[in-house]
Amino acid sequence: MTHAPAMEGLSQDSEPRHGPVKPARPAALKRRRRRENLAGYLFMSPWIAGFLLLTAGPMVASLYFAFTDYNLFDAPKWIGLDNFSEMFGDPRWRHSVQVTLWYVVVGTPLKLLAALGVALLLAQSRRGQAFYRAAFYAPSLIGASVSVAIVWKAIFSDDAVVDRTQKIFGINVGGWTGDPDMIIYSLVALTVWQFGAPMVIFLAGLKQVPRELYEAAEVDGAGKMRRFWNITLPMISPVLFFNVLLETIHSFQIFSSAYIVGGGAGSNACGPADGSMVYTCYLYVQGFENSRMGLASAMAWLLLIAVALVTAVLFWSQKRWVHYEEGAR
Repeated sequence: MTHAPAMEGLSQDSEPRHGPVKPARPAALKRRRRRENLAGYLFMSPWIAGFLLLTAGPMVASLYFAFTDYNLFDAPKWIGLDNFSEMFGDPRWRHSVQVTLWYVVVGTPLKLLAALGVALLLAQSRRGQAFYRAAFYAPSLIGASVSVAIVWKAIFSDDAVVDRTQKIFGINVGGWTGDPDMIIYSLVALTVWQFGAPMVIFLAGLKQVPRELYEAAEVDGAGKMRRFWNITLPMISPVLFFNVLLETIHSFQIFSSAYIVGGGAGSNACGPADGSMVYTCYLYVQGFENSRMGLASAMAWLLLIAVALVTAVLFWSQKRWVHYEEGAR
């Protein structure tokens, strides 16, 4: 009975004898957050340095050079908009724009059609499926290399594989790489051959289409084409939009294959009679062969603006033909 008051005191919600636990002070929290941020920036510093020195810095410098007369050897001289006015009046520049637009409009849809067609075949369960996927994807890994462009030029040259095959069927047009009207078709064939990357993306999208939709459509009597147009395409439209956007941007940036297949140096650096004179190839000729870096910088910035406008148009148009699941936009 003598210990009852003590036990009663312990049962009450009283503070410990050593006092309440003090929360961390705001100053201490700030110091800890500052140390954590410093550690994060320290780990990011290599990327930040690379971005500033190799990307942002050259972009700002090229924007300045676009308004100057600069030849890589003398100090740049400010000339205002003269580079742009000269560019618009240059017939070779206008020709390069036409060739590039033709390549984008023809090559990109053909590449996506090939990728989607093969993806539809590989989406079905069959023996050796993994091997076929790897085999069709392999050209995308090596297609942009200089060695493949050299081999491609040899294949489409005079009296080579393509030329001899044409002659078997009575087609005597010669090698494609030596014909100003045919060399662009060899570049389109090369880009279509590299359909592996969009094929893999299409394949991933096809795997996400619910099988119940196809089963319900079959019960209703829908054929294969109707199921494709009414189920497959709407369900993979986000993936299709992504591939269209990515491949369109890549098509505008084509350079190495056009430069190598076209000739690679001299007067035929971009193909005979400028047959493969894509925009970036002419930009390279002006900047590094003619030492007109100011004009080349102006061309590069105009290409950036054009690609940005095309990208904006594609994003605007997606509201009309891209279908997202509820809440997925």
